[in-house]
Amino acid sequence: MLTSLQNSLVKQIRKLHSTKERQKQQLFLLEGTHLLEEACAVNYPLVTVFCTPNWQIAHPSLWQKALSRCDRAEIVSEEVLQAIATTVQPDGVVATAKRDTRQTQVPFTGIVLALETVQDPGNLGTMIRTAAAAGASGLWITEDSVDLDNPKVLRASAGQWFRLATAVTEDLKATVQESQQAGMQVVATLPSATLTYWEVDWQKPTLILLGNEGAGLSADLAAIADKQVKIPLSPGVESLNVAIAAALMLYEAQRQIFAK
Repeated sequence: MLTSLQNSLVKQIRKLHSTKERQKQQLFLLEGTHLLEEACAVNYPLVTVFCTPNWQIAHPSLWQKALSRCDRAEIVSEEVLQAIATTVQPDGVVATAKRDTRQTQVPFTGIVLALETVQDPGNLGTMIRTAAAAGASGLWITEDSVDLDNPKVLRASAGQWFRLATAVTEDLKATVQESQQAGMQVVATLPSATLTYWEVDWQKPTLILLGNEGAGLSADLAAIADKQVKIPLSPGVESLNVAIAAALMLYEAQRQIFAK
């Protein structure tokens, strides 16, 4: 059992708390029983799995599944698990996995989210979770956004990170234009728009453009959208949280599609 915080592997995993180290090591953290269950359910390849003795006893079946999918497994003390986890109260298991192994492609069909410079990991994880729940086809995000495999993003996605097609785009404008060429309509959210979001025909393949939490969507992206829509707000309310805005449109799309 690993009990020393000075152990070289423990030190290496602790470094994965930072974006720079995740990029350098090409690894990311999976924290908690639920995320490990979801990873195993889709046969996502694991690199290392760490758990406490109590967790191993409580989850024998999941432990065996994890063992068959990882390169290395270690029983660790509560102190070591606390050190390698980013959560305040980890539930007994932490794993690592390789970045960019899914080889997923976001299709230019159905309903797709395209996010510009989203910074809050909770927002991104919530949008991944909501998009999966609403039956969206996938999600694009710009390079200057929060990392897709940030630990908080994975936790906020409630495991749907493994099930929704996601990709980073180097040039969102080019991606938008490519979606238009593929026959998708592009809908941008703007507070100055005259069209409300429920007046759009969401039964068409649609790319939904959403911008940064503070600055909103950049003018050049908004300009190339086929439609600009607003979400009505009561007087004195400036804006909605971006994840809430995404949820409203995703579920309006689902409502229209099911009502067909």
